Amino acid sequence: MIKNLRNQTIALAGIAQAVYLVQQIAKQGTAEQSAMEASIGSVLKIDAENVEDVYGGLAGVATGLQQLTRQLGGRESLDPEQAGYAATLVFLEKKLMKHEKMLQEIRIGAEKAAAQAEHSSVLHENVLATLADVYQNTISTIPPRMMIKGNPLYLNDPENGNKIRVLLLAGIRSAVLWRQAGGARWRFLFLRSKMLDECNSLIREL
Repeated sequence: MIKNLRNQTIALAGIAQAVYLVQQIAKQGTAEQSAMEASIGSVLKIDAENVEDVYGGLAGVATGLQQLTRQLGGRESLDPEQAGYAATLVFLEKKLMKHEKMLQEIRIGAEKAAAQAEHSSVLHENVLATLADVYQNTISTIPPRMMIKGNPLYLNDPENGNKIRVLLLAGIRSAVLWRQAGGARWRFLFLRSKMLDECNSLIREL
């Protein structure tokens, strides 16, 4: 994978999209269908040609690019909750990389879900249940555990619970891509304005 700012920004948009969708489900009980398909679909694309292909093209992270633009735009537009979720996912991804057995388990689960999706759709309940189990058995066992805030009415719904777990798994997938593209915390801190410019440039391509 080419290590450049474009790929890093697309991967970060993938994280931003995943946490935004988690927030939507937790607080509203629903989320953007096309964005969910792209984010959850990214988990199933294990061996994609490039970063954009993971999301089915640049349009797959359109929502994430908009959210990332807001997050990079300054304190007035920053959503601290989304930023907190994203930071935790990046931290968990780094810890996950040290667990070879878990990585293998995630790969096997993703391949199983991909086979299921071929006969139905990415958002089919069986696909979501398979991937939610993968998250539950692997990433959720690594501290710190993700604590999602929202309306108990929506959070306690089993179907929403599965969607949230799978979207968190999608966030981890994007965090892996970000690191593979050369992403690092210091780059995010010191190249913030350049990343914002890149975000705006990518949005113009849509």
